[in-house]
Amino acid sequence: MFEALGRVMYRRRRWVVALALAFVAFAGMWGSGVFGAMTGGGFEDPGSESSQASEVAERELGRGGGDVVVLYSSGTLTVDDPAYADAVQQSLSALPDGVVEESVTFFGTGAPQLVSEDRRATYAVLTLSGDEDQRTEGLERIEDELAAPGLETQIGGATTINRDINERVSADIARAETISLPILAVLLVIIFGSFAAAGLPLAIGVVAILGSFAALRGFSMVTDVSIFAVNVVTITGLGLAIDYGLFMVSRFREEIRRQPDTEAALARTMATAGRTVAVSGVTVAVSLAGLLIFPQVFLRSMGFGGMSAVLIAMLAALTLLPALLAMLGPKVDALSVRPWLRRVFRRPSPAMVATKAVGEHGAWARIAHSVMRRPVVYTVVVTAVLVVLALPFLGVQFGGVDERALPEGTESRVVTETIRADFPPSVDGPIDAVVTLADPVDSPAGGAALQSYVDDVASVPGVEGAAVVDAAGTTAHVDIAYAGDPLSTGARALVGDIRAVPAPAGGEALIGGPTAALEDLLDSLAALLPWMAVFVVATTFVLLFLAFGSVVLPVKAVVMNVLSLGASFGALVWIFQDGNLSGVLDFTPTGFVEATQPILVLAIVFGLSMDYEVFLMSRIREQYDLTGDNTTAVATGLQRTGGIITSAALLLLVVIGAFSLSGITFIKMIGVAMLIAIVVDATVVRVLLVPATMRLLGRANWWAPGPLARLYIRYGIRESDGDPAPRREPELVGAH
Repeated sequence: MFEALGRVMYRRRRWVVALALAFVAFAGMWGSGVFGAMTGGGFEDPGSESSQASEVAERELGRGGGDVVVLYSSGTLTVDDPAYADAVQQSLSALPDGVVEESVTFFGTGAPQLVSEDRRATYAVLTLSGDEDQRTEGLERIEDELAAPGLETQIGGATTINRDINERVSADIARAETISLPILAVLLVIIFGSFAAAGLPLAIGVVAILGSFAALRGFSMVTDVSIFAVNVVTITGLGLAIDYGLFMVSRFREEIRRQPDTEAALARTMATAGRTVAVSGVTVAVSLAGLLIFPQVFLRSMGFGGMSAVLIAMLAALTLLPALLAMLGPKVDALSVRPWLRRVFRRPSPAMVATKAVGEHGAWARIAHSVMRRPVVYTVVVTAVLVVLALPFLGVQFGGVDERALPEGTESRVVTETIRADFPPSVDGPIDAVVTLADPVDSPAGGAALQSYVDDVASVPGVEGAAVVDAAGTTAHVDIAYAGDPLSTGARALVGDIRAVPAPAGGEALIGGPTAALEDLLDSLAALLPWMAVFVVATTFVLLFLAFGSVVLPVKAVVMNVLSLGASFGALVWIFQDGNLSGVLDFTPTGFVEATQPILVLAIVFGLSMDYEVFLMSRIREQYDLTGDNTTAVATGLQRTGGIITSAALLLLVVIGAFSLSGITFIKMIGVAMLIAIVVDATVVRVLLVPATMRLLGRANWWAPGPLARLYIRYGIRESDGDPAPRREPELVGAH
């Protein structure tokens, strides 16, 4: 099938390139509109009790305040000076009613918690009208009008923090691309040795990224899509496009020297590397599809974006790239810089050697043979090291996203920190109850039932107090105070105790607030994560079996991916939860790990690790089919892919490394975790653990039960042209 596709791409190359250019033009114009259609946040479970509480409160009582918090301060005046009050009230009274629904100030309420301890600062709480997008637009309209004459004015609040995070994400993407693209261009020229070949992976990357933006805009028309999906689109789209381009172009260079003409070389390239790219792309997409199981907009958006990027990169590598190779033919090495590189390195550079087929002889083959002479030692030592690196994850504490995700000094973060440090504790607790009664709140029966419920909640150990803050009809909003960290395990345990309090007779009590939202998020993730694991592992097992005809290799691949992920997760806890390297990486440690990030890292890294697994095993399988010698096949496979995988990993690290510089802590966390996992996977696992375990397993690597072996012989697609060597057929099907 792939050989036939290669011949079609050769004969229709001009049409394919023309259609690709038209697609890029459309995706660039239409897809760029996705940035205005995305949403922020999306970390909560929309079907949880805390989300239901928020919906009922907004429907029956109106949305609560806190969208914008305006902090006023003075070096000379106190809030008791008439000039202070006049300045604040003058600025707020001029705000348009269509944007601001309500403003709460000390001067209107006399509430002591709105005044700092030195009485030189106060804050106003504004409620904006409309949905999330409309509130953000409203903030932009009034932001410049909030300044009070003679006072220092700073703006914070939930809407402001979300806006700042979204803007920082967009700025970080632009900066990452500015940093990574020039470095990638230079490295690609060095790796390929020519400008013509180096431009091909970048062309695929452009198609993948713009195509993914168009896909995300399409998704945004039917469901919410998080702004953070842009990060995973850029990382996976550009990274995998470069990977696929590197493997395809490298194989084409091999075949153009062997085959009689360009068409034959392209057909053979597609039958081998093209087939591998297809298996890899589907495998990575399946891993990312596991994110669609979760109801959180953040995770689902990452799944949509990642799948779009991977599949479009794969399709471009199987259509546009072959068409471009067909047009170039032997000129794929045009504008060569190899003579210059030889002068610089005084020998062919390792990257240049990586693009040549050098049989079983070379540095990578020598490493493989060295490892396979001591397979037990390497297996035990490497596994032990990876397990030790994973141990910190046993002490992981999960939390949510707050203002500390922003860089220090960001105005909206400073406002929150100042209020927490300099003002009395707010009466608004991190937990609230939305109570629906059988009788109206203002009736004797309803009032008595509500007060009885409030008293019962206030008596729960750990609750600092409970009070009704709003009521209308049969619905009441009860604030529940807690003195500790609202995201701590103690606060989350308190949510369960409060939910155990019986609701008023004939009514209902829904417990919400930030603490309850985090508890519901963790419960949702814990309930659905096993299903994601089963889906990803099962589908990956099937795909790898169809690719390699073994039931042992898929199991081994999953185990090795778990080891790589474990090391990455352990480092994630050591760095971000415990705060090690916080000064170097420039973030504020919080004592916990944001709960959705390990799941996102799991999906992305599992897919990328399988990417390298497929490329390495494809070459090993090809050699095993030709020789029937397991040891030789492993050494030759590593020799022919070791340099390419290392080069691909280096290029991907450049892409991810640029995003690790993000000012948003949880985006930085994703980047750092991926960096560690890819380094471990592309070096320790692929170079040491894979050869060692394959030597230990020997012929068992290729074992499959009889019915499955016959299924593979009939339907499996192998790298080699013909059937496996007849003298080794029993070994192929796994017979003893």
